Amino acid sequence: MSRVGKAPVAIPQGVEVAIKQDVITAKGALGALSVSLNPLVKVENANGKLSFTAADDSAEASAMRGTMRQLVNNMVNGVSKGFEKKLTLVGVGYKAAASGNKLNLSVGFSHPVDFVMPEGITVATPAPTEIVVKGADRQRVGQVAAEIRAVRPPEPYKGKGIRYADEKVVIKETKKK
Repeated sequence: MSRVGKAPVAIPQGVEVAIKQDVITAKGALGALSVSLNPLVKVENANGKLSFTAADDSAEASAMRGTMRQLVNNMVNGVSKGFEKKLTLVGVGYKAAASGNKLNLSVGFSHPVDFVMPEGITVATPAPTEIVVKGADRQRVGQVAAEIRAVRPPEPYKGKGIRYADEKVVIKETKKK
């Protein structure tokens, strides 16, 4: 059984957390995020730390306590520090170029692929074969990175495609006669 829900969430300097009846809102340097509260979880703010308790003794309430704690922790970290995912392009002639909120991918198709970033997400290309997706919302950053990777996922024989920077692609052996 996980003990994530027992640890309090520390609120860093410059972050304001407001607890209303059914919503927790965090405002910081990188924006504002909110998450709806589950009725099975009670949240208390004491001395700059948020503590989470289960409303009853059910297993569902105990599980939701840890889930709500982690969602709020991600929200607080997101508005203070932010999240980022790094992707790498592997393949001859594969390159990416970011301009504004658009990402132009040239990944071996007969046409370039344009990818428009949703609001709150920024993209940068420090090198032609590197992509960095940044934002305050951890879920949206991960989702956008997964959608970019899905344009050309790494193939198993040569390893060409778009992969996460820390991803290891297992290369298959070719068929022998």
